[in-house]
Amino acid sequence: MKIFDTHCHLDDRCYKKDLKETIQRAYQNEICGFMSVGTDKKTSVKAVQIADEIENCYASVGFHPHYAKEGSDDEIEFLKKLAQKNKKVKAWGEIGLDFNRMYSPQQDQENMFIKQLKAAFSLDLPVIFHERDTKGRFYEVLKTNADDNLKGVVHCFSGDKQYLKKYLDLGLYIGITGIITIKGRGAELRSLASFIPKDRIVIETDAPYLTPAPHKNRVKRNEPAFVKAVFLTLSRLFEIEEEKLSKILWDNSLKLFSINI
Repeated sequence: MKIFDTHCHLDDRCYKKDLKETIQRAYQNEICGFMSVGTDKKTSVKAVQIADEIENCYASVGFHPHYAKEGSDDEIEFLKKLAQKNKKVKAWGEIGLDFNRMYSPQQDQENMFIKQLKAAFSLDLPVIFHERDTKGRFYEVLKTNADDNLKGVVHCFSGDKQYLKKYLDLGLYIGITGIITIKGRGAELRSLASFIPKDRIVIETDAPYLTPAPHKNRVKRNEPAFVKAVFLTLSRLFEIEEEKLSKILWDNSLKLFSINI
């Protein structure tokens, strides 16, 4: 089997001392592809550096909504040039809106979201979307500013059936994290999984965050190897043989990011 972790933050300082070993554990668990996701200028540069060093690892660049107030037109241009000159950059993100902790004011978030959408469209890159507690505003901004080049994935989907349908109608993929493995918190997500077309699902860790069960009972830090817990949960939910599901998800990941491996 081959499994792709479509969203991890390998630049995080918690991997500084053992990134090589972390990747080796992933290989041992049949995780053979990685998307290392940027959240600002510094982490985007680091994500690209890591992608260059690791086999079948790719990178995205962008400003997370938490850091929207720190972004600028010049830094967006810098990331555009970074993406243009490095073939390992296969996505823009993660970008979007987050009204949970409001690290950046709403207007700053929306302005950066729109500017980065335009940047992604201009480069014909898929977008990794982040949405949290926006009560529909994320969808409104996205729908208003979408064009024919819109493609991407709703990272860590945690919405309801209404918004699941809206995202699917926009042609987006749905990213499933370790939340689906957690008994209480993941109940609604498990109930919605059957409504996602099999060719529009990808799986992710969001490592080092969102450690899935049963690993979360032993360790705090998530890592790409643990995406297999998400995979096994989906296999049980869908009643699909593991080998068959792994091919579906692998093919989805490659298609989403236009990767040929």
